[in-house]
Amino acid sequence: MRIFLLLLLLVFSCKKNVQENKETNQEKPLMSIEKSHHSFEEVSPAFKNEIQEWTVLENVAIFLVRFNKASANQVLSNADELADLTSAIRTSVIPKILNTPSIKARIMILHNEALRLEDMNKIPAITAEEVHEQINKVIDAYSSLNSKVNTVFRKKRFEDAIDVDVSFIGLDTTKIDSVSKKTIDTILRNNSPKPVIFKNKNRKRQ
Repeated sequence: MRIFLLLLLLVFSCKKNVQENKETNQEKPLMSIEKSHHSFEEVSPAFKNEIQEWTVLENVAIFLVRFNKASANQVLSNADELADLTSAIRTSVIPKILNTPSIKARIMILHNEALRLEDMNKIPAITAEEVHEQINKVIDAYSSLNSKVNTVFRKKRFEDAIDVDVSFIGLDTTKIDSVSKKTIDTILRNNSPKPVIFKNKNRKRQ
């Protein structure tokens, strides 16, 4: 009876090991298969000169290009360096015009997403799908940061161009591309009060 139980236990153990090895062999190819990831919005070329000294932002853009198409293993092998680059943005001297709570919040979100990706290296049971999902979150966070940078500089350029307080005339400066300076000038002229001319009724008789 004991021999039978031992044989049964041995058979069960072998089947379990075979199943585990099969699952591992199935997962390994998935970790090595390249997959396309999200694209990201870049800082507009028109504003590149404004942030030419803030090189850490552009460094991340250059680095993220390698994830356009990459396997989960490739993503994880670069996760540490990506986290370092986002940390460099967080500790850098932000240009004065961009040193705002909304920009800082986006920088922190970017860094936190990069740290989560880095931590996946420590999880033995991590799946390829989870890695691909997380790198997309990092890319989206970086895209959101660049989008806000572009919005700030568009607003500044718009205000400089029309030389008027846009909040006073009720314009949404995040949508300034659809509004021309000529149109605004026309509106301001039409709404400006016309000068009043008084006639002199007491003319001297000659």
